[in-house]
Order: sequence, then C-alpha cells, then structure tokens
Amino acid sequence: MSSVIDLIESAESGSNAVVPPVPESLEDTGIPATIIEHLILKYLYFRGELVGRDIGSLIGFPFSVIDETLETFKRQHYVGVKKSLGMGNMSGVFFLTESGRNLAREFLENNQYAGPAPVPLYQYTEIVRRQRLQENWLSPDLLRVAFKHLVVEADILAQIGPAVNSNKSFLIYGQPGNGKTALAESLFRVETAPIYMPYAIECQGNIIQLYDPIYHHKIEDETSLLTALSDSKPHDGRWFRCKRPFIITGGELTLDMLDLSYNKHSKVYDAPFQLKANNGIYLIDDFGRQKASPAEILNRWIVPMEKHTDYLSFQAGGKMTVPFEAFLIFSTNLRPNQLGDEAFLRRIQYKMFLRSPKAPEFIQIFERYCLDKQILCPPGLAASFVQKHYIQGDKRFRRCHPRDVISHAVDILHFERRPIALTEDVLDRAFMSCFVENVDVND
Repeated sequence: MSSVIDLIESAESGSNAVVPPVPESLEDTGIPATIIEHLILKYLYFRGELVGRDIGSLIGFPFSVIDETLETFKRQHYVGVKKSLGMGNMSGVFFLTESGRNLAREFLENNQYAGPAPVPLYQYTEIVRRQRLQENWLSPDLLRVAFKHLVVEADILAQIGPAVNSNKSFLIYGQPGNGKTALAESLFRVETAPIYMPYAIECQGNIIQLYDPIYHHKIEDETSLLTALSDSKPHDGRWFRCKRPFIITGGELTLDMLDLSYNKHSKVYDAPFQLKANNGIYLIDDFGRQKASPAEILNRWIVPMEKHTDYLSFQAGGKMTVPFEAFLIFSTNLRPNQLGDEAFLRRIQYKMFLRSPKAPEFIQIFERYCLDKQILCPPGLAASFVQKHYIQGDKRFRRCHPRDVISHAVDILHFERRPIALTEDVLDRAFMSCFVENVDVND
C-alpha cells in the first residue's frame, strides 16, 4: 500500500497533498489479520449488536475488507446474525455468541484497544515524510498575515521568517512578559494545507495511540460529509484530516514524557509529544526550568534534529524507529549562557533575542488591546500613561503590561459600577495594583 499512496492537488496551498488510499483488501491494510479479528470481536463485545457496515466503519475499512472475516466467525459460531435487510453481511445485525464473548474476553486480556485499526509503522513513516512542508514554503506575506493580530515590528518578523522557513531548531530568549510564547503560538496561524494523521500505529505487535483531541483539530471536508452515510470513503478511515499540530510543554516536562508511555491496564502505548507533533510545531516553553537539565533535554534531541529520526523504547525491550518532522522551538527567560556553553548552543540552529518594546510599540499594543476588548480609551491617554509611569518613572517596557494594567482597570470600573472607559486616575490605580514596590517590608 505504501507504494501506491495517492497525491491530489490541494487548493489550500497549491501544492501536492498526500491522501492515504482506502485499502481494498486485508493485505492492503499492512497489519496482521489477527488485529482486525480482535477489533471486530471487541466492538461487538462492547456494543452488543452492530450492523456489518458499521463494524467496518468503526474499524476504518470498507465492509468488503472485513466481510470474509465475519463469514469465518459465523462458520466458527463466534458471531450470529439477528436480522438482515437482504444485502448480505453488510446489512446484517451481528452479535456475539457465548463462545464469541469468551474469545473477546481473551483478546481483552491482550490489550483493551477498541478504536480505528492501527496503521503499520512503515505506512505512517512514508506519509509523514511526504507531508513535509516544501522548501521555501514560507513567504513574508504569509508570515505578516499570521502575526496581524499582534503588534510586531518588521525586524522581529525578519528574524523569525528564515528559521521557520528552514524548519530548523529555534531558540527564542528574552525577559519574561515580552510575548515569546505568544510569538511562537502565532506560527500556528500560518496558512498551510491540512495533513492526515492516524488514530494509532502498529509496530512489533504493539499499538501506539497517536490521536489526541487536545492537540489534533479534525477537519471534516465536504467529501467526507457527503459520504458519511456511504460505505465509500475519500481516504483510509484509519486516518483523520487535521490542521498541522502545535504542542506546548513547559516546566512540567520530564525526559520520561519524551518516550512511549505504557498503560498497564489497557496494555496500549501512548505516543510522546514529539510524535504527536509530527508535521507540526513542538514548543518547549520555559526551557531551563525543567527538572532535567538543559543539557539533558537538548541531548535528547541531537539525533532527531540532525537525522529527522527518533528512537522510542517498548516496555518489554526493543525499539521503534519513527520519523521526526516537528519544528522544534525552545523558549526561555534565562540568558543563553545560563543554559550551556557555546558548543551546547551551537546545536540549536537559530537564535533570536526578543527585545522589549519601545515606547511607540508599547502605545500601539495598549491601544490595540483596548480596541479588541471594546474599551474606551481617549486619544492621548496611553501616551500620557507611558510618559508618567515608564519614562518618568524609569519603568521597563514589557509587552504583557498593557493587558495586565487594562485588565486591572476594568476590574476597578466593574467594582465601582462605572462605565467601561479608561481615565488617568483609574490607570494610576491599576498600575499600582499590578507591580510591587521596592520597599522594606519590615518598615
């Protein structure tokens, strides 16, 4: 099947998009027939009764792929047919016999996975490789559109663009509150064609769950909707269409989270973050704040970053080789020299210091936030606020300050039952409630 992966013209990007073809036989699925047999009996065990066509749909196959298996189960008296609409097994209502229920319980002892059939690792690897963004895919115009909701100077975009376009590792560092995370998150807005991801992967008899509704946002195309009631699907039902994933982990990240996670109860593996982020973006936020040292975390990525290949371990021994096609971003409030030496930092290809905003940029952020939140801000108020509290008060600018101060101001206005309109007095009080003073608490 991997040698006949279809290509269609993608209207979204004007480039070829990979579409996993619908398997026409058990051999095309690429997985052992026993896995499909297990899934059929498990679904009937959990659901009680199912129409033949629905069993195929749940597993992700056209009914013709599982018809022979169901016929064999009937002859072996593992399943029975309660009624039929006269269209053969496809319209038959199947149920488990007592021996079928006993066999299903045995299969559940092996693992409790009951989702769409897994995709063999080799098919997954090929499609991930072919879903890479093409060379020079990103243009300045695309980047500007993605960042239009933020106030970002041209010099910052000029630094971000080459790093993202090259799909090489990227370090963003700078003072806290200057929007490093927001900057990275905006890359999720860059317009790209959707991709296909499998619900699960099969390797060496193990099942690895890949689909995560937190990170994978499904897209239902018109063809899928039109064929929802049909046995004919536009692509292999074991795959789903989605936006390129964007995954963030912060200080909670441990090295164990970057390997396969085995569930002792279900006896199924959960994919690590970098596998779920393939063909997308993986942001390691607060780099240097994890329990593991920066060197340990970065050393974990040396081979994947250079070879575009990762190695994951199974509980009982053995490893699986998987593609690594995630754009890796590190974000930190620490100085680079606090993370490691020059040789250490050289392993990260691109670095960008995200400077603090200048006064005009700060005022623009302030006024843009008011406009977005429909908060009345009289002309010149933001400039006078900046002059009083930042320039005369020698306060350093941070991109998060407008949001924080204005939010406090709105809280004051709500409490005092006043119109949602900023005034100098309210902003002064909001500013005081946002920041601590350098005073001796013992006085």
